[in-house]
Amino acid sequence: MKKFMMIMMALGLVVVLAACNDDSEDNNENGSKESQDEQASGQQEMPEPDLEGIPDVVAEVNGEEITGDEFESTYQGQFQQVAMQSQMTGQELDQDQLKQQVAESMVGTELIIQEANSRDYSASEQEVDDTLSELAEQAGMDSTDEVMSTLEEQGMNEDEIMSQLETQVKVDKLIAEESGDTEPTEEELQEAYDQYKAQQEQASGDGEEADIPSFDDMKSDLKTQLTRQKEIKAQQTLIDQLREDSDVTINL
Repeated sequence: MKKFMMIMMALGLVVVLAACNDDSEDNNENGSKESQDEQASGQQEMPEPDLEGIPDVVAEVNGEEITGDEFESTYQGQFQQVAMQSQMTGQELDQDQLKQQVAESMVGTELIIQEANSRDYSASEQEVDDTLSELAEQAGMDSTDEVMSTLEEQGMNEDEIMSQLETQVKVDKLIAEESGDTEPTEEELQEAYDQYKAQQEQASGDGEEADIPSFDDMKSDLKTQLTRQKEIKAQQTLIDQLREDSDVTINL
């Protein structure tokens, strides 16, 4: 069974590739002079993903295999995003390091899935539909139908997509249970705002007044950010605990 995170990787790859294509079209329209200027400025060319020598089985997690095909699909999605960042910053992309990070991430995902399936969670039709709607929103798509058609274009059939969405619902319940109360306190929100404000003031430079939204204007976004941070921390803590008691082999 393909891992549910492949859904977001597939959607993310489509979005990133679309952005790349838009940039490419814009560059073509701007003519050869701008292209020559970019070369003169030393801008790095977009690298290609190095998938040579990827084994048929990249990792085994408690007897479950993470195949080379699954890894390559996930890696390409991550690679496109990291490569774009690398091109903008001029920092060299270390593909060996990225491969290890992707493999570790997929192992963590598999551990979470196994744990979610071992607990008595269910996924109702409404919960699956809500999760599909959230995926559409996160991917910047107009409708769930667009999500389904995009995933089908990536080679996934409807039954497979719905099965993975059910798994996602169970994983969400697992993370919620492990995270406990993630509601940020007023003090935590104020501290996060003060840190943001200080960073913006420092970035604005001497003698310039930073245009910083008020605490009340940012409160909703800060709450979402802090809640997500707590969920991620709980998820990583659970992965670390599960890994201690699991049989994991990475073949990269």
